[in-house]
Amino acid sequence: MGVDIIPLKTCNQNCVYCQLGLHGEATLERRAYVPIAEVLDELRAWLAEGGSADYITISGSGEPTLHSGLDELVRGIRSITNIKVAIITNGTLLQDPQVRRACSLADVVMPSLDAGDAETFRLVNRPHPNLDFDAFVRGLIDFRDQYRGQYWLEVFLVEGLNTSPEQLGKIRAILERIRPDKIQVNTAVRPTTEPHVLRVEPAPLTELARLLGPRAEVIADFDKAGHPSCSAPDAQAVFEILRRRPCSVADISATTGYSPDLLKPILDELVKRNTVRLEMRGDISYYKI
Repeated sequence: MGVDIIPLKTCNQNCVYCQLGLHGEATLERRAYVPIAEVLDELRAWLAEGGSADYITISGSGEPTLHSGLDELVRGIRSITNIKVAIITNGTLLQDPQVRRACSLADVVMPSLDAGDAETFRLVNRPHPNLDFDAFVRGLIDFRDQYRGQYWLEVFLVEGLNTSPEQLGKIRAILERIRPDKIQVNTAVRPTTEPHVLRVEPAPLTELARLLGPRAEVIADFDKAGHPSCSAPDAQAVFEILRRRPCSVADISATTGYSPDLLKPILDELVKRNTVRLEMRGDISYYKI
């Protein structure tokens, strides 16, 4: 069960593989972006309707550790359900003791490490200019030293950007210092917003994972990379995506795997019914509830 506590593209990075489709202004400001009480009320309603899940996962449209009430949210979830709590984060703010304390309340924390040096960090993750790579890595290590829950670290590989043997060797050296419980290797199985971002194909990805050590496992789901061309997307599924955030056709295509040609008639029909409206942001059209 996903819980989104950050407005669209509110993040301290602009990763080249991000599927949200927008490039917002990177921020390091931690504040109460949405009211935690309202989030907990929605969760109570979902639980009352019989909602169940393996995890309640705090992630979503941006970097969740930017929310200053993250600790309040995790404590609130624990007070109303026994479902485990997971936090998916880019990990850059784990250098902050307050963020480490908040994340320590979760059952699973899943940060990312996509680079072995500062230059590749800037190339792949495009961080806020005040984010220092060495401090970022130090935060990942410090969190391991104090955290007793499950620590799963994702390495997202982009063909030609962070896939050289030299780069993977540097990443592996850092992983050995972090000591995560799992190392999960991923790539862009669905179309990305930026066409130059290429996925690593299944066989090479398995070989590259081996270079990261014996605990590295490939989690990229290539079976979900797309849908049969004869299949039609479900209008309700498209609506549910738009209910969470405004999207362009390319955004929805990247999220669902359906081609823009299949999605456009559904979106046009939703506009015709006044269920969604079309807005221009610069030269890009966005659909919004």
